[in-house]
Amino acid sequence: MAVSAAKPLPKKRSDDKSPSRWVYLFSELDLVEQVTGTKWDNVKALLGGKGANLAEMTRVGLPVPPGFSVTTQACNSYLENGNTWPEGLWEQVIHALSQLEEKAGKKLGNAENPLLVSVRSGAKFSMPGMMDTVLNLGMNDAVAAGMVKLTNNPRFVYDAYRRLVQMFGSVVMGIPDEPFEDYLTEVKAKKGVPSDVDLNADDWKHVTAKFQEIYKEHVGSEFPQDPIKQLEHAIEAVFGSWNGKRAIDYRNAANIP
Repeated sequence: MAVSAAKPLPKKRSDDKSPSRWVYLFSELDLVEQVTGTKWDNVKALLGGKGANLAEMTRVGLPVPPGFSVTTQACNSYLENGNTWPEGLWEQVIHALSQLEEKAGKKLGNAENPLLVSVRSGAKFSMPGMMDTVLNLGMNDAVAAGMVKLTNNPRFVYDAYRRLVQMFGSVVMGIPDEPFEDYLTEVKAKKGVPSDVDLNADDWKHVTAKFQEIYKEHVGSEFPQDPIKQLEHAIEAVFGSWNGKRAIDYRNAANIP
């Protein structure tokens, strides 16, 4: 398994009364309802609307890709305790990931049989586009090369990879979009094409390399090749987006507490 180690977490505060279960698979809705009761508002309050609906679709047998929800209580605890992971959360994420890998028959970070995941936000109340999302986590240089062999479609692979570098850079690390977009505009102008769809596989491979350079220039370190670090930082970024200006302004306008 590609996932082999969890980061050490701070000790739980003595006055922390938070629950010990922070993560539920989509297939564990019955277990969630043992905690919340069957009232749907309570389920959404724990899993968020997106997580609750994905769990319900899984339960009724619709074809939903395997996944898991990190609870709203975990997010609250993280934010209330100075952006500190509550005790047991990271270990539960790693355990849920291993179950996801087993269900999918793929491994995060395995170049020969790669699993890609997304970290998406969700709240009890609908807040479309107000919180952050990170897609294509699990891609790195080795996985991209492996996916080219698997798909025989390097254009698709490097288009997906450059999207991760840009999204991770902007959402997780706070890099402005402009350096990425300006370079992409420059590439299209040099090629004499109007649209992204007109770029070929070599173009996207070069764009990906340049995006990695932009990332390093702004962050001071290389784009993370460890998918587990990608996942860790993406979860933290999505948690933090609850307190982003866009989300706060929306909640104030919609009278969401």
